[in-house]
Amino acid sequence: MYTPVRDDEITGSVRYLDEQLSAIRAAAFGLTEEQAASHPCRSALSIGGIIKHVTDGMRGTVDRLNGVEAAAFDEATLARYQQGFVIGEGETTAGVIADFDELRPVYLAALSALDPGAEILEDPSPWFGIFDRRPANARYAVSHQVEEMARHAGHADIIREQIDGISVPALVMTLEGVPANQFFAPYQPQPGTIGVDWVVGAPTS
Repeated sequence: MYTPVRDDEITGSVRYLDEQLSAIRAAAFGLTEEQAASHPCRSALSIGGIIKHVTDGMRGTVDRLNGVEAAAFDEATLARYQQGFVIGEGETTAGVIADFDELRPVYLAALSALDPGAEILEDPSPWFGIFDRRPANARYAVSHQVEEMARHAGHADIIREQIDGISVPALVMTLEGVPANQFFAPYQPQPGTIGVDWVVGAPTS
């Protein structure tokens, strides 16, 4: 949890963003690969697919901040974007999480280095009818990242509760080592599930 503290603007925004990433990752904690790829709600979203999409989003943000211009949004790009929500042939959620973990500190460092008032160019958003790059400031970009990641954290929370009734905040608190209290009991993952080794003392076989 991001507890009350007097951080500067960019530090506070990035720490809130990191909190959303912790929730998204924790949503897979204790699931089997089959459960992580399932979509128990009416949409096609899965926990694994959300983590994969968020990883793609982090990668795109780092590229953009490093001056890499996005590819033209044609049919092939759209197809790749849609596949970014799916755990495909030969992929696993555990493997996607490894990619997520590798990219996460790079993404957060890139955002932390921004001056909130600095001028940037935002990529086109053809789904909103915006086909050109448009000027904005870094404050806009970081706020948009918080919005996006918070939305996906909410998606992941709902999907996880549909799978086994476990709330993502309880999973986050377990992973953060919060002791049991009158409001919370730490989650115990089953052997052989995703993240069983994320908590010290959890069974591994």
